[in-house]
Amino acid sequence: MSETCVFCRIVRGELPSDRVYEDDRVIAFRDINPQAPVHVLIIPRQHIASLADLGPGDTELAGHLLRVAQQLAEQLGIRDTGYRVLTNCGRDGGQVVFHLHFHLVGGKPLGRFA
Repeated sequence: MSETCVFCRIVRGELPSDRVYEDDRVIAFRDINPQAPVHVLIIPRQHIASLADLGPGDTELAGHLLRVAQQLAEQLGIRDTGYRVLTNCGRDGGQVVFHLHFHLVGGKPLGRFA
């Protein structure tokens, strides 16, 4: 884990978060600046900077992150109406916190994504 990464600090409990899910590999918490009624961040406990930094040994973790997104969509009541799962990768991709995370967003019409 990184000493300065804000998400690593959340994983360690040094910063508060409104957690909606956690297990031994992943935690999920509500975004502090939500873009929709449901906006949850799903992160690995392990520090991985971005999707570009996943290695061959991380396949199971990547699948688990997406499975958690699916479970949370059900739990948070957006499975049937629709939702979006996305990750920003690198500065040009809009990544601000360099710790792999997926956004689970829903609870309102999101429109088309080009």
